[in-house]
Amino acid sequence: MTILCDNFGRKIEYLRLSVTDRCDFRCFYCIPKGFSDFVQPTSWLTLDQIVRVVRIFSELGISKVRLTGGEPLVRKDLPEMIERFNELPDIEDLSLSTNASQLAKYAAVLKKNGVGRINVSLDSLNPEIFKQITQGNLQTVIDGLMEAKRIGLSPIKINMVVMKGLNDHEISDMVNFCLEHDFTLRFIETMPVGEGGSNATDYYVSLDDVRAELEAKHELEPTIMRGAGPATYLRVKGTNLRIGFITPMSQHFCETCNRVRLTVEGTLFLCLGQQDNIELRPLLQQGISDEELKDVLREAINLKPKQHDFQQEEGGVARVMSLTGG
Repeated sequence: MTILCDNFGRKIEYLRLSVTDRCDFRCFYCIPKGFSDFVQPTSWLTLDQIVRVVRIFSELGISKVRLTGGEPLVRKDLPEMIERFNELPDIEDLSLSTNASQLAKYAAVLKKNGVGRINVSLDSLNPEIFKQITQGNLQTVIDGLMEAKRIGLSPIKINMVVMKGLNDHEISDMVNFCLEHDFTLRFIETMPVGEGGSNATDYYVSLDDVRAELEAKHELEPTIMRGAGPATYLRVKGTNLRIGFITPMSQHFCETCNRVRLTVEGTLFLCLGQQDNIELRPLLQQGISDEELKDVLREAINLKPKQHDFQQEEGGVARVMSLTGG
């Protein structure tokens, strides 16, 4: 298999694919209040175009694909898309990020069609706080998680964005919830991405503080976990609970970044915290050959920066988070 490397010697093997920028929740740090400027479906990549791009990427060395959004489960042809990805011989790891609102309905389909690992965004176990953050219904998420657990999707990772004065008092509650249900727990720092992240500093909590709180209550030991993401993990000693820390602000992980992001309209972003990109949809519409597309993707990887500029760029990255994908 071809090895795809950037200018800094990092092996690029992970594609985060946003299959829609639509979502049935409205998490304020992702989609700004009142936002309605979603990409029109006529501008989306078609199912065949998406599968083709993923196939070409896989022939260049991408072996891990994560489906994201928006909320990927609101895309109607997602089950067929997953089934076709599962037929690509070089894709070794197919996973999905979701808010779990539709998971009770689709968990069995996901497992049948080749998705094993899922990440679920869950920032609060308090229905009122959850609604304040997402404008959604917590019970639908809990129902989805329980169905995913029942049918054997594994591992199930809970992603909690820790926000000062909003949900930072729920650290222990979330630990206990994940202990009870054998879920993996990952804490994430707020990021200044898009208008929704413009007030990220108001809610920012360093995960060093979260770790200190956990160490005061639990004995933690280093561990590792299968996956392609940036989390570093600790295990609560004497249990199976692994706790991950994703620290884009306090301790960036750019030196080990192995991923690129493709939006639903075919824009390839080389870094979540930078604006460099390549527009693939016009090339696909113009009939670019497979070999020409491979050349474009190789050249695009050379645009991948050494690190993000979340803390340097005034105002942060301008695009809406749901467009880029998580």
